[in-house]
Order: sequence, then structure tokens, then C-alpha cells
Amino acid sequence: MEITAVENTFRIRRETQEDYRRVEELTRRAFWNLYVPGCSEHYLAHILRDHADFIPELDLVAELEGSIIGNIMYTKASLTDEDGTEKPILTFGPISVLPEYQRQGCGKALIEASFRKAAELGYDVVVIFGNPGNYVGRGFKSCKKYNVCLENGSFPTAMLVKELAPGVLDGRKWIYRDSPAMRFDESAAEQFDQQFEPMEKRVQPSQEEFYIYSHSSLQG
Repeated sequence: MEITAVENTFRIRRETQEDYRRVEELTRRAFWNLYVPGCSEHYLAHILRDHADFIPELDLVAELEGSIIGNIMYTKASLTDEDGTEKPILTFGPISVLPEYQRQGCGKALIEASFRKAAELGYDVVVIFGNPGNYVGRGFKSCKKYNVCLENGSFPTAMLVKELAPGVLDGRKWIYRDSPAMRFDESAAEQFDQQFEPMEKRVQPSQEEFYIYSHSSLQG
């Protein structure tokens, strides 16, 4: 089994087939009621592994005392400039840590280990969507600072950019496109969820926070 890194007390390694169910269970627990009542990120983790844009070398788990407590998955994405030149890049998600181990460095360890491996694979840019407060400490910056926008020209508040090689984005306007792997049938996700132990769906404040930053864009 390839060990990617040891970050503090966490052992970071590649996910194996034997880990699949455990990773899906912890992903479900990590995201349950976080953004919406219930969640579908565990289904996304389930289907990503079979997609052509999935990158197995960057599918990492974090272990603590022999138990898997976190996971990060990457897929291919792209940036296209105004001349039509396409630049292959990465995006990650889901990134999951069991609730009882959150804010203890596990997510940081997964991100930092995956950045090193991504650079070894020849990638130099990562674009994600997430709560800025969770990622600016890892070197992510607003997409607007790098002139990276969506096809409609908007600069979403939640779209964040990390240069793995400083200065690689030279100020040109770039359009971000993620993988089709990130779009899935919600009804299939609901059906998949029936395989797991029932959990109560609830409304909670984090869902309103998610709505605010995921529906806002930077102006000017």
C-alpha cells in the first residue's frame, strides 16, 4: 500500500477498493444537513471513481490510529483563455472529515499532501467552490484576483483559485469549466442513500450560510 505522507498524527495514503464503503459513510456523515437537509456528496464519491475525469492518484484517505477519518477526491477541469487555448487543471471535492475530527488538521493534511502529489503529476492550478473561510488559509484566493470566471462572465464568491506554481496564471481572462462528472441525477442519489442507516433531515443555519455565498458574485 502506497503511503503518500504522514501529516502530524494523520497517515495519508491512496484509497483502495476496500475503503470505498467506509469513505462513502464518512462522507455522508460529514455533509449531512450541512448545505441542505440530507446530502448527496456520498453518492458523488460513489460515482466519481468510475468516471474518465477522476484521478485515482489524488484519491487520498486520512487514517488516525488505523481508522479512516477523512478523504479527498480530485477530477480534471479546464481553463480556456480568450484565444481558445485550453489549460488542463484540477478541482477537488468532495473533501470529507468525520464531524468529531473536524477543525483538528485532518482536512489541511489531506489538502497539503494532495497538492504535493498534484504538482508531481504536472498540474499547477486548482479551482474549487467552497466557503472562502475554509480555504484561504491553504493559499486559495478569489477567482477574480486571477481573472478566472464562469462562461457567463461572473466571478462567484465561492469560486477559489490556488496556484501550485506561483505566477502560472498571468492575468489573462480564463473561463473555468468543471467535469461532467460533477453533475448527477438527484433521484439516483436519493435511491443510493436508502442503502445507509437512516438519518434525520433537518434545517440548520449552515444551510442559509451556504445559500448566501453560493448565490453571490463579486462585482466591479
